[in-house]
Amino acid sequence: MLRLGAHESIAGGLHRAFDHARAVGCDALQIFVKSSRAWAVSPLTDEEITLFKAKAEETAIHPVVAHASYLLNPATPDDELWKKSRDTLIVELERCEALGIPYLVLHPGSHKEAGEEVGLKRVAQALGEVHTATPGLRARILLETTAGQGSDLGYRFEQLAWLLAHTPQGERLGVCFDTCHVFAAGYELRTPEGYATTMELFERIIGLDRLQAIHLNDSKGELGSRKDRHEHIGKGRIGLEGFRHVLGDPRLEGLPGLLETPKGADLREDRDNLAVLRSLLPQPGTTGHSR
Repeated sequence: MLRLGAHESIAGGLHRAFDHARAVGCDALQIFVKSSRAWAVSPLTDEEITLFKAKAEETAIHPVVAHASYLLNPATPDDELWKKSRDTLIVELERCEALGIPYLVLHPGSHKEAGEEVGLKRVAQALGEVHTATPGLRARILLETTAGQGSDLGYRFEQLAWLLAHTPQGERLGVCFDTCHVFAAGYELRTPEGYATTMELFERIIGLDRLQAIHLNDSKGELGSRKDRHEHIGKGRIGLEGFRHVLGDPRLEGLPGLLETPKGADLREDRDNLAVLRSLLPQPGTTGHSR
């Protein structure tokens, strides 16, 4: 079984995310480790770290996965933005290490019409410099599958495999599989045969051993639409059967399965989506998805 959870707000302090997660019934959690909309960040204080780790122990919610700021674009041809992205990524990875967060999810970025080959090389260089600047850290960057909207990279499994192979110290990288993004990029999830084919491709091209987190989002867009538009579980184009395949796959056991679906202030949507996901889990005595 996946450890189900959601992305929760850090407003009022990083540790407050655990309160939100506990209130909606999360087993796992995703957060930002700094504001996702600002470059500036104050250093973590000892008090912040202590409060965060105490809440993690108190709630027993794990693993905690961080998501990198939306401002970052390590694929950009703009040198100033590229350097800011690299430097901020270093800061965010160091914050993950200090907080005991094992993974930092990163969108590979957009090449901005410079071309996919150029963009991928820029990403690999940025990640390599991040690795050089953070020797010995246990926290790892997870490259997220993307929908391929605009000039975004990471919408083909081959692109992520190239980054894993060509980034200096690439063994430190992992992958985050986003259901909405993968579906919008053209990989089928809705039928047993389609899901099997998608996961066989993932295993052959990337390797399931590199998969460390899953984002569970339905898709407003059709299969292959290349639109990054998340929908509530079962309310989009993937539908309940697609998620039943993911949740029933024993190869994914123990991984965090994290919602990034729309929500209001009372978080009712998180409760509802988690309830739907849990209703799709294999019942005791069933074998789930077979390879």
